[in-house]
Amino acid sequence: MLLNSYETIYILKPDVTEDKNLALVHEYKTLIKKNGGQNVFVQHRGRRHLSYNITHYYDGIYVQMNFEGNGDLVNLLEKSMRFNDNIVRYLTIKQAPLPQLQIQV
Repeated sequence: MLLNSYETIYILKPDVTEDKNLALVHEYKTLIKKNGGQNVFVQHRGRRHLSYNITHYYDGIYVQMNFEGNGDLVNLLEKSMRFNDNIVRYLTIKQAPLPQLQIQV
């Protein structure tokens, strides 16, 4: 099965505690691995000021996740994020595959 590379960035409400943030990261990491995803890499981007207010919030906590999976996994992940009240916005993009180097002898 061919796995594509994806990058998901989601923004949490600024009043989310560190414990809740880590619990969400663990929940999504487990969801990805349980449904066939691989190479999950999570980066906490920290609290940042939003360019415009989103539901009366001017700051947000950014979290970036890179993983390999298929489209069904992305749909499942985004559906889970859609129904989470702590997440203000999310975005998943498909990353272009890395070019293969060909060595001629």
